[in-house]
Amino acid sequence: MKKAVMALSILAASTTAAWAQSNVTLYGIVDAGVRHTTNEHSAGASSASITRMIGGGMSQSRLGINVTEDLGDGLKAIANLEHRFTTDNGSALPSPYPFWMQSWVGLQGGFGRVTLGRQYNVLFDLVTSTYASFPYSPYFDAYKPEIGLSLSARADNMIKYMAEVGPIRGALQVSAGEGSAMGGKTVGGYLRYSDAGVSGGVGYQDYELPSGKKVKATTFGGSYRMSDWYFNVGYGVNKVDSGATAADVGVLNGVPLLWGSFANGGIGYTSSALALGANKRTLWTFGVGYQITPQINLGGHYYRGKQTGPGFAPLRITSSAVEVKGDFLVLAADYAFSKRTDAYVEFDHTKLSGANASLAGANGLANGAKKRDGYTIGLRHRF
Repeated sequence: MKKAVMALSILAASTTAAWAQSNVTLYGIVDAGVRHTTNEHSAGASSASITRMIGGGMSQSRLGINVTEDLGDGLKAIANLEHRFTTDNGSALPSPYPFWMQSWVGLQGGFGRVTLGRQYNVLFDLVTSTYASFPYSPYFDAYKPEIGLSLSARADNMIKYMAEVGPIRGALQVSAGEGSAMGGKTVGGYLRYSDAGVSGGVGYQDYELPSGKKVKATTFGGSYRMSDWYFNVGYGVNKVDSGATAADVGVLNGVPLLWGSFANGGIGYTSSALALGANKRTLWTFGVGYQITPQINLGGHYYRGKQTGPGFAPLRITSSAVEVKGDFLVLAADYAFSKRTDAYVEFDHTKLSGANASLAGANGLANGAKKRDGYTIGLRHRF
């Protein structure tokens, strides 16, 4: 009996020790700003400008849970749940965005890392880790042309594998459409190098549309950190297979957007861009940042976009070739009160050119404008 009691005590102690290695972390961002934009009302409105509070300027507000458990021998179980919301009114993101914008579980060890569930795709991973617009925040959430070419930044039903060897990191992803009317099969991967302030990489991902046609995305770029300076350059291209159907166009212009929107700088140009026959978009990005003091950081980013197509599409709006060009500029200054709390001011400018160019208004429809300025001031806290 004494031996049995002792054995049970040892087992209980070892179980308690194992559970003690589990770690659950609650994290989040609360960001609110006031934003003023010109030429955003629909055509015919009494005023072209809009001033409003937004529930995320520098960053989208979120609440998340990270879980890690030490399984021994260098193996860890990991999981993440992340909810996004708008601080100005306390609402979750509107349908059809899911309540959990990330929801995945995985294993991590000497072999690398495998994760399963809804998570960031390889395009987003590469850009934000290798040549992000702003080092302290990968992009300015209220104005983000570069995200318009990342195929919605996330994917459902994904299996992703990532491994690192010294300064080299690589990742692969695959997700099944599972018979969805939205399509959704994806395949992609990236390879990056980062060491001594120099980073560079290349990535590819595709998305299968309802008809079986695909939208294919490629990106490459790099960055360089030198003392208080930061420089970055990147390129992205999206191509849609010829013969896309009306159902395909609906998915590409739907939400979450695969082909951009007015919210990310107008890189989508108009809600009917694909109906006009556009099937290719390119975007060059150039940026610089400077840490003036430990508290003050300045950053500027310029984007040059181009959207082209043969002019033949399911809705047959035009039979002439489509070509629209876009110039996008964002300037931001960030002041850190502490490691967790900062305030920011931002200016952005959008200019489109081309016969079919037209920015979208507040209701998402083209309003005839080809220029827009935006001004944002806000406060962000991270925990």
